[in-house]
Amino acid sequence: MQWAVAIAAFLASAVEFVEAFTIVLVVGVTINWRSALVGAFAAAATLAVIVATLGVALVQYVPIDVLRLVVGIVLILFGLKWLKKAILRYSGLKAIHDEEAIFEETRAELRARGEMIAPRFEPFAIILSYKSVLLEGLEVAFIVITFGSSSATNACNNVCGINSAAIGAAVAGLLVIIAGAVIRAPLTKVPENTLKFVVGIMLTSFGTFWAGEGFLVSWPGADAFILVLVIIYLLASFLLVTYLKSYKKRRLASSEPGTTSPVSAEKHEEVHP
Repeated sequence: MQWAVAIAAFLASAVEFVEAFTIVLVVGVTINWRSALVGAFAAAATLAVIVATLGVALVQYVPIDVLRLVVGIVLILFGLKWLKKAILRYSGLKAIHDEEAIFEETRAELRARGEMIAPRFEPFAIILSYKSVLLEGLEVAFIVITFGSSSATNACNNVCGINSAAIGAAVAGLLVIIAGAVIRAPLTKVPENTLKFVVGIMLTSFGTFWAGEGFLVSWPGADAFILVLVIIYLLASFLLVTYLKSYKKRRLASSEPGTTSPVSAEKHEEVHP
């Protein structure tokens, strides 16, 4: 179970860190790296405090069954939100998230403000970097706390689950930072929508499993039933994407010039029998 928690936290955190890195990158390129890094490290320290205090408090003072029920429901809602975005993008009903476009847009906004590259600390740059990392990182902290606190078992003490999730998130953050430092450009090659889809499936599956345990459901095969839930959600997502793609094709076909919808045809026959 702990390896699955670490992997889920790694994938989810990678998505959020890529988005945060884009803003830090544009602040560093447009204003200066000193301000960008100070803001980013300050936000990382804030997130570490949140995980260390809130996470440990949850596993120590909240009964595990209640915790799994509440966290399970929240994870289902959280995972469905990510799945919705990924499914809409796969079906073509929502634009793919473009980190390069976000980079250019943010850089244009900073230049419009008259921000210039300077060696000194710039309060605006520090705040922008801090805010972007903190906002994206709060989702990482949420995932680390919820996954870690709900994965406690008899073989694992109260904090080892949080430690596993935190390790996965930390590795994701480190890899994003290394990749960004080497490339020094928006990480456009990261398949963000695929990551969001996979993480959405994992969050929803774990959430369903833990919510069921909170309701004292005895799952067949114990933890192995999570794989069955993953398959169920994958099949449901595939069917939904297929339906939405066909829906989009029908809508485009009905809007093409020279085509007449069935409703319009019926009205035409009533006027001209």
